[in-house]
Amino acid sequence: MKLSDFDYNLPEGLIAQYPLKERDASRMLVLERSAEKIYEKAFKDLTNYLNAGDTIVLNDVKVMPARLLGKKDTGAKIELFLLEKIKDNVYKVLAKPSKRLKPGAKVIFKDGVSATVLGNADFGKTVQFSAPEEKLREIAQVPLPPYITRNPEKSDEERYQTVYAKSNGATASPTAGLHFTEAMLNEIKAKGINVCYVTLNVSYGTFAPVLEDEIEDHKMHEEWFNLTQDTADIVNETKNRKNKVLAVGTTTARTLETCALEEGTVAAKEGRTGLFIYPGYKFKIVDELLTNFHIPKSTLLMLVSAFVGREFILDAYKKAVESKFRFFSYGDCMLIV
Repeated sequence: MKLSDFDYNLPEGLIAQYPLKERDASRMLVLERSAEKIYEKAFKDLTNYLNAGDTIVLNDVKVMPARLLGKKDTGAKIELFLLEKIKDNVYKVLAKPSKRLKPGAKVIFKDGVSATVLGNADFGKTVQFSAPEEKLREIAQVPLPPYITRNPEKSDEERYQTVYAKSNGATASPTAGLHFTEAMLNEIKAKGINVCYVTLNVSYGTFAPVLEDEIEDHKMHEEWFNLTQDTADIVNETKNRKNKVLAVGTTTARTLETCALEEGTVAAKEGRTGLFIYPGYKFKIVDELLTNFHIPKSTLLMLVSAFVGREFILDAYKKAVESKFRFFSYGDCMLIV
């Protein structure tokens, strides 16, 4: 398949720059696969599509401050984005602009913290900081994605985080979960619907562009995940009862499918996943998917295309544009049933 097969036209004005005042006030585009129907609902209608005994799986990862603004000794402005800790004080980072950072170059940040470039990594640069992680997180900013063109604000510290976030390690938010409130989760549980969690350290690699014309040649950026025995038991009991498993977000879907066994159950597992899901993939665990709208030509759009069909998803995106849905991290959502 060609990369151009996953392109669509998106007016820039539909990219949400701020979240709505209320988390659960989002619109929800519903795609019914069996009836091939597309229609609009509100996110608060989600429970109407679930029955007692069904299970919702959420990614409980917590977004860490990861954006560091500094200067070289020449005075040139440099931005480093923490991707992954390799060992004490040594990190893989994205640098902007990266061409100015040769091995040995030093960048100075707030409070006298500095970083020395060690070399190029498979994805970005490797640098050594003069301070431990606690200090880096203290001086770093919320890592808003590149399509949010404003500077981070105090409110983003709360709103770019799910209400159930607890497992440290992400540098990007599992944004399909941003719509949930504690009240909504309580309503779901009161209906007899199970709620359980996986962890996947969503990284900046989720925004990495696909550069290959043939999408099958693309290599996914690996991310750490954990699926506990408790979650495995709940998911497997749900599948055995023939109830439905709703994955909240593409990161949750990838985690569940990474841990899938041939018989249609999951195994408790921890590790790194580079699972690339695109059309032709057969889902073993995920029955329904709640997701936000995704960037053109992205691996996330390819995943939802695999789940519902490329032409159907592009038709839905066209309708979402016509109806002026809000796109991306702080935008509206889509439910695929």
